[in-house]
Amino acid sequence: AAAGNYTLTQPTTTADITGKVLTVSGITAANKVYDGNTTATLNTASAALVGVVSGDTVTLNTGGAAGTFAPAAVGTNKTVVVSGLTIGGAEAGNYTLTPPTTTASITGKPLTVSGITAANKAYDGTTTATLDTTGATLVGVVSGDTVTLNTGAATGTFASAGAGLNKTVTVAGLTIGGADAGNYTLTQ
Repeated sequence: AAAGNYTLTQPTTTADITGKVLTVSGITAANKVYDGNTTATLNTASAALVGVVSGDTVTLNTGGAAGTFAPAAVGTNKTVVVSGLTIGGAEAGNYTLTPPTTTASITGKPLTVSGITAANKAYDGTTTATLDTTGATLVGVVSGDTVTLNTGAATGTFASAGAGLNKTVTVAGLTIGGADAGNYTLTQ
């Protein structure tokens, strides 16, 4: 009833506008063979920003992109964290960028064995070969990894029982052990 006796001054207050969070799609990581490090190779050719307000100019810079496996061990569909992406453009200050993740696999590194010899023998109608494994060593272990060669169950087999020179002897029964053996495969 008495409102006509008053004038109203509109108030002001304060609040924040925080940057809109953007994500990135389209980045993939390549599978790799175990090499002891966490570095992942990225493909950023299809990388795109997700969440930009229509009409804003915001660009994605992938030049510094780097991928990191966590950890470096063998595994399937392992998480790869992507870092080094930046945004630019006239409205980039209105946004923040959430680093994406992707997945890739690390497969076991193949190891070979050197230093195993087979003894010559006189024909006996069998393909059994006698092996000397005292000089056996693993070839290809990443420096710093603990991988051991177990030769206790090693067997040798000639390709055929007939007499011949420089006949191929197939070695079987070798195994690997040690803290890092799971990151490797062994070629007999």
